[in-house]
Amino acid sequence: MNRWFGIGLAVAALVIGVQLFGWKGAILALSVIVFWLLLQFSQLMRVMRTANESPLGHVSSALMLQSRLHPGMTLVQLIKLCRSLGVKVGPDTYRWADTGGDAVEVVLEGGKVTRWTLIRADQPHSEGDTSDNAPAADA
Repeated sequence: MNRWFGIGLAVAALVIGVQLFGWKGAILALSVIVFWLLLQFSQLMRVMRTANESPLGHVSSALMLQSRLHPGMTLVQLIKLCRSLGVKVGPDTYRWADTGGDAVEVVLEGGKVTRWTLIRADQPHSEGDTSDNAPAADA
């Protein structure tokens, strides 16, 4: 929800409560506002508790993370998706990597995802590689 829209709703609830029920309406409106703020705080704490249980900058699959990202996601939505906090690699740039070496770098501007980059791990080449792309051995 837009922050200004939420503030407008809170002010409207106070005004309507006072006009309809006097000081009792104001207390009811304030109670509803505080309850809503506590719900938001509880949701944030749940997300941060989940992120605390995972290693920093780790995600189960960088490719799946990259496919689920979209511009405009908030930081809380991103942390819910990753289930961990990212490693800061630059100004407003964070990285999540998986066990295979693939990584996703996400750029946040104003607390929202603007762009991201999938970084693939190099494929290891074994010495006994006999595929067509392997260099020919000198005889």
